[in-house]
Parts: sequence; C-alpha cells; structure tokens
Amino acid sequence: MMKQLFRITPFAIFALLIFGASAYAQAPREDAVWARTTDGAAITLDGVLDEAAWAEAESLTVQWGQSAGIPGSGWKAEVGFLPVDPTYATIKFLVDGNQLYLGFTVSDSSVGGGPDFNRFDGFLMAIKNHEDTLVAPKPPGEYFYSWWYDACPDSMDPGKDPGFIGVWGNFPPCTTRSAEQIANWDAVTIVKGLSNDDAVIDTGYVTEMRIDVSAIGYDMTQPEGDIIEWNCSIYDADWFWPINATKVSGNRTWIQGPWGNQPIYNQVRIYSRPDVTINSGAAPDLEPELRIPNGALFAAPTIDGVLDEALWDVVPGIDIRFNDDSLRASYPGVSAHRAGQYQPDVNGGAAVNILDPGDCTIQLAHIADTLYIGFDFKDQYVQSHPNFDRWDGFIVNIIVRDSIGVDSNLVGVRLTAQVNTDGTALPQSFVNADYLPYLIDSLGGASVAMAMNAGTTVDTLGLSPDNGYTAELAVDLTKLGYPKGLGDRTIFLGVNILDGDSFAALPPGDSYGTRTWWYKEYEGTCCPAWGYLDPALFDVGVDSPVLPTSPSRIDNYPNPYKHSTTLRYSLRIRSEVTLEVFDVAGRRVDKQNLGRQAPGIRTFVYRGADLSAGTYFYRLSVPSGKAGDVLESSTGKMTILR
Repeated sequence: MMKQLFRITPFAIFALLIFGASAYAQAPREDAVWARTTDGAAITLDGVLDEAAWAEAESLTVQWGQSAGIPGSGWKAEVGFLPVDPTYATIKFLVDGNQLYLGFTVSDSSVGGGPDFNRFDGFLMAIKNHEDTLVAPKPPGEYFYSWWYDACPDSMDPGKDPGFIGVWGNFPPCTTRSAEQIANWDAVTIVKGLSNDDAVIDTGYVTEMRIDVSAIGYDMTQPEGDIIEWNCSIYDADWFWPINATKVSGNRTWIQGPWGNQPIYNQVRIYSRPDVTINSGAAPDLEPELRIPNGALFAAPTIDGVLDEALWDVVPGIDIRFNDDSLRASYPGVSAHRAGQYQPDVNGGAAVNILDPGDCTIQLAHIADTLYIGFDFKDQYVQSHPNFDRWDGFIVNIIVRDSIGVDSNLVGVRLTAQVNTDGTALPQSFVNADYLPYLIDSLGGASVAMAMNAGTTVDTLGLSPDNGYTAELAVDLTKLGYPKGLGDRTIFLGVNILDGDSFAALPPGDSYGTRTWWYKEYEGTCCPAWGYLDPALFDVGVDSPVLPTSPSRIDNYPNPYKHSTTLRYSLRIRSEVTLEVFDVAGRRVDKQNLGRQAPGIRTFVYRGADLSAGTYFYRLSVPSGKAGDVLESSTGKMTILR
C-alpha cells in the first residue's frame, strides 16, 4: 500500500500525537484548575461563601513554605521576622456566564495594612488581557485587592476594608470607583476579627470576588469554553497594629506567578466549559499541553545538524513564524496567547519592512533520557553578527527539575546556539542563565550542530538569497535534574527563534533583528508549556490510527481575502510540497515549491500579488515516490478581493 501524505482530519485528531491523551499515568497538572459553571445558581457577593455552588467548586491551596504548584509557585519574606502565623489559604473557582467568581478563605491572626508596601494583607493578581487579538504575547492586567492604602489619610483605621488597584481600580485606592469599574470587578471581604487592630486576635478573613472576564476578551459561554490566564500572590503582614518588635512580619506566597503587572515564571490556567458544571460529576482530567513522543523505535539522531534521520521524517513539527498572526491563533490552548515576538532597535531604530520574517519548524522527541530537538530554518539571509539582537539561531528554555531559586520556585536555563561565521553552531553564554556551553563542556550533557543548506552563505551582506539552515540539539535530561527513567516525565519548556538580517546595499536602518517564541521567550518569563515525555512507543505505519491516510486539503483562511490567505494542510511524513494555482478556466497561473517540510499540520501564507480579483482553485502536491508522479490533495478554492 502506498503511504499517503495528506489527511483530511481536523486539528483535534493531529493533537492526539503531540497534544493529546495517553494510556500511561501522568503527574496531575499543578498549573491548572477547573472553574465549574454554576448551572444557573446565583452567587450573592457578600463575603460569606454560603451558596451551595461553592461546596462543589474546585479549589487550590496556598501555604507559606510549600509550593502551591510547580514550576512557578514560591514564597518570600519581605519585612521583619519569619511568620509565626504563616499563610494558609484556600481559593475556590466558579463561573456564571462570563463572570469569574473567586472565593478566598485565609487563616490569619493579624489582619490589616497601611501606607507602606509589603506591610499589608491581600491579593496581588494578574489576568492576561485577550481583548486585542493582535498583541503577542497577551499582556497581564493587574487586579490588586488589599489593605495597602498608600497616599490615603485613613490607611490604618481599625475595621477598614481592602481597596481596589489596577485594571478596574484606582490609585490611590481611597478614590471612589465608577459604576463601570464595579461592574467589571467587585469583591466583599468579611474579617473574622477586626482589621488594623491587634488588640483583637483575628482568625482570618473570607473574600468573595467577581470579575467580568468578557471585558478583557474571554468567552466562557462558547461550546469549547475558554482558559483564563491567572496568577496570584497572597500578601501577609502580621503584628503591625501596633508594631510588635518581637514578631512583626511581612511576606508573600504565590501560586505560579508573583506579580500583577509583570509576566514572570508561570500562570494558572483556569479552564471553564459550559458542560462542566457544579452538577456534572467529576471534572475532566486536564491533559498536558505538549506531548513529546518516544522515538525508541528509531535510531538516535546523529547530531550533525542535518535532519536526515528517519525519526525526523515522522515526528510532527511546530511552526514558529514572525508576524504570522493566523499561525499563532491556530496554536492550541494558551500557547496561542503565550507565543509572541519582539523586534529590537537595530542601528538606532526599528526597520519598517521585515523583508524575510523569521520562520522555523521545530520537532521534539525523546529516546531514553535524552531530548532531541530538530530545527528547520527557512531563512533567505543567514548571518553571523556579534550583536545579540541580530543573531541567527535559537534559545531553548527548560526548567531544571531539582534547582530552587531565590524565590523558592523551580528555575530555568537557556540553551542558546548562534550561527557561527563558518556556519557551525556556536553555543553561547550571553547571560548567566545561558547553560549550553557548561552543559556540553563540563557535564557532557548536550550536543548541538548546525548545517547550512546548499546555496546558503553566512555573511552580513544580504546581497544574494540563501536557502536556510537546519540544526539539531540533544540534551541529557539527567543533567537537568531528572532521575534516570525521567521520573514523572513532566517537562517545562519554550523555544525562541532568533533571526537577524543585514543588507549592505540598503540604508543601515533597513537591517533588523527579530525574536519569535513559542510559549516562553526567556528562562524567567511566563510561561512554559506543561509537557509530558510520553513513554508510549511512537511509530508511524501505513495504517496508523493517529495519522489517517486520506489525502486532502484542510482549508485556507481568510477566504475571501484581500492581501493574504493562510493555507493549512497536513503531512504524514517529511516531504517536498508544491503549490499550484489555477483560474476558473483551468489555466495554471502560479506555481511555487514550498520546500521540504516536516510532518504534521503545516501552514503557508499565500499572497498571489500578481493575480487579479476573482475565484481560483489551488492544489497541493507531494512526490509519490515514482518519477514524475505526485500524490495530490483535494482541490481547494479561494477568492481574491482587490
């Protein structure tokens, strides 16, 4: 039977391979929680949490001195002594329509605040704002609800309630909020005792909070639901009212990320879907965001930079491309919102025209304890430049499983390789977190190589187009804190593609550099993929249930289009791909060789700049293995508007 390379199945079926389910036991997600819908039951915002729905809500626990969930959770002492009354809090999650309800129950014998930072109780939270679909990555919006009353005359009055700072709050927090602010964010707190008065020994406080997430671009009511990107620090100040010199304390404990206005470490993924209710029984299991296949049935790649091993012919690829909003939007889950890009200033400014956007397909697999990553760079101007902002190459960010940082969370490292002047891979130690040279030279735990494709010349002239390059990276994960056999097989990572283009024949301001990342830009930024090094043996046979053999296009979007449309299709194995476009009379009006591409879901941006308005048919084809023969997709149709 001939192996067929295109398939008609939707992205969800492809996801079974890299993003889907496995029969093997996995560590439960510590970065995610379900917010059940209330099934029509109303929540009264009174700080009591006495509605029946709260009893069915999923919850997370935050406790000083213990991780509230790897990899990003931590704690830090800020003022005075270590706490004698450490933080212990439970957070519950519910959804009613597009209203997110949070229920906080905090044990605390000394509740209060004042004008000084780090000397207050409360919650510093962030929710990523999805409202602007073109911003990448999505920025955090601060939701700061606390007893911090900077620049307020009555900041330490006994019995004072918390104030609102941030997206729908004011600074100073003693300023009256508008009806719109209250509609989008509100909360009520009941103190079990008396705030700002240690003459009364408190037992804690309860906060009932409501946030309208539709105001920041979420839609929990759609059939597939949505995923809210959230993190929270719980601040705890004790014995300041008045100051007790023997046990005064100020500290914070956070879940996944500590700040409200800076996206560092990680975030909690709050999942919600209309069919997951307070009455629907056990909540669905939350699968890993990334499943890295086990390539033990294949020979381990020889790390020479050339993607010519059988493993690379079948492992699905992930495209990373600068300025491709449609591609980013097609990423599953929160990766569509964590993926991003940046263009630094070069030669005193940022070039207006990116003539050759950074474009790379990555492939990931593991064999035994070694992680393998293949890179296929489609780069017409390959260069080696001393300025980091103009490098060609990559950064792989991986969390080290046995390394705890100053903030008590797991820390990550960069594995950076630059294109050297001779076209080889140059492991870099540009910043302290760059770990690849040490990993290679001192630990013997990694190898990296690059190979320039035929027709590629490394320079900084940009006088003639290049043909791209490929790279391979192998990492012994036991050198990054994993036990032999990989333990729970959980991995946290992200990939950043570096692309710099220089042009001797153009003004200096036309040179540029870009960085484009999938999940995570740098080692300390938010947010890595929660991955799983799947022990299931990965093989692709003719009758593979994961990759059906029906040859077909998937689709193109937008359609109709004015400037460009994105073709999305799927390959079974690594193949050469050709695109042909025909007018309604059947005449071929365009033909493009899209090059050799990795298996899996692929995308190509088609512009058809020379075509007039009208309807056209297109055909994607790959070689059948016989000279002159092709195995074709079904014909697609697109309409161009001018």
